[in-house]
Amino acid sequence: MTSPRAWLIWIIGIFAYLVAVSQRTSFGVVGLEATERFHASAAEISFFTVLQLLVYAALQIPVGILVDRFGSRAMIAGGALLMGLGQLQLAFTENIPGGVLGRVLVGAGDAMTFISVIRLIPIWFAPARVPLLTQLTGMSGQLGQLISVVPFAMILHLAGWTPAFLTLAAMSALALVLVLVLLQDRPPGHPAPESSQGLRATGVTLAQAWRQPGTRLGLWSHFTVQFSGTVFAMTWGYPFLISAQGLDTAVVSGLMTLYVAAAIAAGPLMGSFVARHPLRRSTMVLLISAATAAAWAAVLLIPGRSPLWLLAGLVVVLAIGGPGSMIGFDFARTFNPAHRIGTATGIVNVGGFIASLIAIYLIGLVLDVLHATGFSQGELYGLDPFRIALSVQFLLLAGGSGAIIFIRRKVRRQMAAQGVVVPPLLTALAEQRRLSAERRRTP
Repeated sequence: MTSPRAWLIWIIGIFAYLVAVSQRTSFGVVGLEATERFHASAAEISFFTVLQLLVYAALQIPVGILVDRFGSRAMIAGGALLMGLGQLQLAFTENIPGGVLGRVLVGAGDAMTFISVIRLIPIWFAPARVPLLTQLTGMSGQLGQLISVVPFAMILHLAGWTPAFLTLAAMSALALVLVLVLLQDRPPGHPAPESSQGLRATGVTLAQAWRQPGTRLGLWSHFTVQFSGTVFAMTWGYPFLISAQGLDTAVVSGLMTLYVAAAIAAGPLMGSFVARHPLRRSTMVLLISAATAAAWAAVLLIPGRSPLWLLAGLVVVLAIGGPGSMIGFDFARTFNPAHRIGTATGIVNVGGFIASLIAIYLIGLVLDVLHATGFSQGELYGLDPFRIALSVQFLLLAGGSGAIIFIRRKVRRQMAAQGVVVPPLLTALAEQRRLSAERRRTP
């Protein structure tokens, strides 16, 4: 456990995930160019990402089952191949159906990557390292968004559409080669997975994972805190900042870089919190949800365009949602046995991306309706229509938070039956203060 070989395996895994995130978020940078290239409306542009996320979300549970059966190496390699083909398709197509096909392939390949990388960690590393390494994996993947924000955007503006997407395809090819040459599913001496199950046994495993309240708590945690940052980074952040807020591309690139930096900084802190306070994970999720709602309210309600410092604050809060959503996978890990972690992780990962595709599509639909009715005064991506369209996120934040509170009660009843009682937060804080005071008085 935790051998030098384990660190190499992990590095290859996070590189594959980094590449996947760069493919996933690349379309968020080209929203304005795609509108012109494909002669598309706001709803049609949002459909590119909605369909990509729909494919991603729909494949999460099948991928979780398959990675439990066939291992991470085959799934990560297959994902890199599909993403490379998708970016090749996008590089040369000039019509909406061709572009949609490219994003479907990207979504399918992306769906095969993260769960497979996460599954490697408990196999190769000691249990005490798993929460922090899970956060670091998600954090490292955020660097992929930085690739789409800076070098990809630079190539797009300097060399054009086709060279930019060919660059992404080449990155997928490199990831494919590294995975096939260097990645291993398990350490020497680690027991091989059980023989392939039939459909009936697979269905039983899926049902067992779903019936576990901790799995559903992970799903709703991921649903609630992950989607807003995804919506911002993948589709509507660039148009909102450039067209509605009037920022130039250099400032927007700086804000997106801040998004990545904040996510990277928050990752280890979140992992440390989860390791030290496992009984307060859902409380942290609810706090992040409340902060997200407050940040959007401040930006959308302020008269006129928002000052840069407020937009930067919004970006930081949205970035924290990425590491915060990783808490959902920790629920899947701690409430399920090892043989169905992949399946449970797939269920959890559905949550955030279902919420994301709902939000992305509704925002695009509202923008088009406001434009068609004349409210936008001919400016599709104006500030006033964006204020209304982006407000649909509050519904998802409220609904997800309510579901977390409801499911958490079931989880805590289950834990109490096993002898683990979670005291009220205020009681726990008072006890911590009392213990701290006693330690200070002790000579």
